[in-house]
Amino acid sequence: MTSPELHMPLVTVITQGISIVLFLGYGTTCLLSKTMAAEFVRYQLPQLRVQTGMLQIAGSLGMIAGHLYRPLLLLSAGGLAIMMFIAVITRFRIRDPLYMALPAFCLCVLNLFIFVKALRS
Repeated sequence: MTSPELHMPLVTVITQGISIVLFLGYGTTCLLSKTMAAEFVRYQLPQLRVQTGMLQIAGSLGMIAGHLYRPLLLLSAGGLAIMMFIAVITRFRIRDPLYMALPAFCLCVLNLFIFVKALRS
């Protein structure tokens, strides 16, 4: 019997890899960076910075474990997609220019793609 990740299309592996790396980085930065602490004040959500960073790290680790247990991949990709959708709304709420919401929008779409592909497989 072969493992499920050996049968995944390359685009799925690449998108998951991108999401894992980015959210590990963003989550760590969210927890440790004074710049991110200031950003969360600007977002008017300073109380959510630590939880956001921890959820981003947990989501990326969940995607790794999701290679062995599909429901964890669905939960992680879906959760990160929702988090990024909320990030886009937050950017619009504080009246950031459109280009500043673009990274969150792209990550939302990327994780939604991962979620849909995992649902279908």
